[in-house]
Amino acid sequence: MSCSEGSSRKRKHPYGTCFEPLLDAEIRKQPDDTDSQLQSELDAELILHNLIRSKQDMGICPQEMKRETNLRRNVVFKALRALKIKKLVKQFVNVQNKGRIYYVAAEFEPSDELTGGVWYVDGKLQTEYVKRFKESCVYVISKLKVATEEGIAEYMNMIGLCVPGRSRQQTVEILRVLVLDEEIMEVKSSGSGEFSSIPIGTVCYRCTDKGILGGAYKRPLSP
Repeated sequence: MSCSEGSSRKRKHPYGTCFEPLLDAEIRKQPDDTDSQLQSELDAELILHNLIRSKQDMGICPQEMKRETNLRRNVVFKALRALKIKKLVKQFVNVQNKGRIYYVAAEFEPSDELTGGVWYVDGKLQTEYVKRFKESCVYVISKLKVATEEGIAEYMNMIGLCVPGRSRQQTVEILRVLVLDEEIMEVKSSGSGEFSSIPIGTVCYRCTDKGILGGAYKRPLSP
């Protein structure tokens, strides 16, 4: 029987009924091909998810993922999109690596060392936040005359001069900057006179003339 005979019993194909055996083979293959592609995508997601989790709070960037897994670039980014949609990973800006996007597993928070902590939002330094924090520290030191880091934090809380997200480490960093800017000076308690309430040898801070002239006695607005 020719290709044209019995065509009423066969499905139409744009290239003619003679190609129907090939079409049938393609149809039979499609489910397997789709399943195989889906499995490959799931495998890539699993590989990347395990790799990202292994980095804990330090995270990893797509370039490093590609290098460590040998997956193609498009496969890496497609898997990352899927993992984000499933809320298995989250991204952040690494301020120590030229603002590159890094990823951490959902159960981890990126290290402040990489995000910059409260000093940065989306990889950008919050200059106004830092400015107000510095003003608050100088104001408190000027009121106390001489103060320890703990004393500064306690006084801020007492008068309601709170800095959102402030941590002890960040206070220490701000005090160090103020010392370098010569707005305050670092001294050690002698245990007598104005240091009578502070143990001998404890690191303290007092305002310099520069700090006072810069507005130490003017209470800053709350951040």
